[in-house]
Amino acid sequence: MIFQKNGKSYTVCTVGAPVLREIAAPVAVIDDSVRQLASEMIGAMHYFNGIGLAAPQYGKSLRLVVIDVPGGNESGSPGEAMLLPRMPLTLINPEIVFASGDCDEKDEGCLSVPGLYAPVCRPSRVVLRSQLLDGEFIEIECGGLLGRCIQHELDHLDGKLFIDRLSPKNAREVRGDVDRLTRIGQTKNFRRNK
Repeated sequence: MIFQKNGKSYTVCTVGAPVLREIAAPVAVIDDSVRQLASEMIGAMHYFNGIGLAAPQYGKSLRLVVIDVPGGNESGSPGEAMLLPRMPLTLINPEIVFASGDCDEKDEGCLSVPGLYAPVCRPSRVVLRSQLLDGEFIEIECGGLLGRCIQHELDHLDGKLFIDRLSPKNAREVRGDVDRLTRIGQTKNFRRNK
């Protein structure tokens, strides 16, 4: 997807783009280029009405994620209490260090798989370890929509899309749409106009 606003072009890579299947490299140092990238990604995420965007979706194979999860559906996790008031948030070299054994199945969509939604089963709570853009290190339990968003975006850093996590039945149901989106992405330089 491509959008130009006030001379600024926002692009989100769509399924079919090789960068979406790469293992992203760690961010070595938080400098002005990383801060600029995070700012641009937040702009793109907001324009395309997303709640999260990983650097590979923006064409950069780096372990950087921006999120802007709305309040209102909190599960009561410490991460929601700490992080929701600080949105939008940039996570540098984030990792999940623990995932609960119980799972919730909910529909997910993705800016890189436009227009497609399907149920994905994910752990209901995870412990996130990350550095923030200001250099602060956090390690905190996250649940609810925040926990799901973190898991979804961190998958992008390891070359995975939510469609890779579908049950065999659900994967069969969306296979034609995924194939069509992949062909479109490949013929349009892996981008779509909004």
